[in-house]
Amino acid sequence: MAKNSTENIEALAAEIGQNVYIDVAKWHLYLADAHLHTSLAEQLYPMLGSGSIKKDQVEQVLANISVKLGGGRREVPLTDLLPQHSLVALMDTLEEYQRNL
Repeated sequence: MAKNSTENIEALAAEIGQNVYIDVAKWHLYLADAHLHTSLAEQLYPMLGSGSIKKDQVEQVLANISVKLGGGRREVPLTDLLPQHSLVALMDTLEEYQRNL
């Protein structure tokens, strides 16, 4: 991966990490605090160069990321932990980031 791509992914991860959260029992855990922002950015970044980003594509990526709960006793897709407001924040973050590329 090129240095420029790495820097772009890190910048995108930082934006995702501070704008997007999971909701567990009404607690908002931002993806940076949950250490999920970098892997999500790595998977979403390649989609940014292919024109407009589609919500269903993003949701598919979220569905494929398993979040371990209870010390790994249970795994839940990331998409199940994001409230609608957080998904909107993710889409807004991606669209804004794409405009600035």
